[in-house]
Amino acid sequence: MGARVGLTDVATEEDARLVAAALADRRAFGALYRRYVDPIYRYTYHRLGAREQAEDATSQIFLKALVALPTHRTDRSFRSWLFTIAHNVVTDCYRARRPLEPLELVPEPIDGRVSPEDEAIARVEQDEVRRMLERLPVEQRRILELRLAGLNSAEIAQVLGKSQGAVKVAQSRAIARLRDQFGGQPEETPNDRS
Repeated sequence: MGARVGLTDVATEEDARLVAAALADRRAFGALYRRYVDPIYRYTYHRLGAREQAEDATSQIFLKALVALPTHRTDRSFRSWLFTIAHNVVTDCYRARRPLEPLELVPEPIDGRVSPEDEAIARVEQDEVRRMLERLPVEQRRILELRLAGLNSAEIAQVLGKSQGAVKVAQSRAIARLRDQFGGQPEETPNDRS
């Protein structure tokens, strides 16, 4: 029986190709930026709660990634590495309790075609999710925030420096706690790709 190639494997291979191209020519980093700007922005917006701070954090994350790209280890997924940088930038922002310095040269990551009504509805939903997550212990909250950003258990484990088993246990406990607190059945989490 041959080895099955999953979507995660294909994405990792594509990332590896894009990283190699960016290492050879810094202008090729734009492809990695386009691929990850929306998930990174959504993660920072969810964590920081303000559009301007999320935009500034996103800019900082990609600037740090571009500068540190030569240090990226090929045995680690680019996506996990990038979200580790994102996690650290957001954590630094919380520690500093001040907005990040704005960067002017990065294109705006927001799709201008979103209607004001859709943006308002999304904001209310995000505020609800943020309030729910605030009731969780910090470790469980961080795990669910990364899960909501689209990372799988293995990637979350890399970002937070924990074992995959510890991440899965904490995630299960967080979901159970939310279920208990809000008296309902939360939607199923996406199947873990790891």
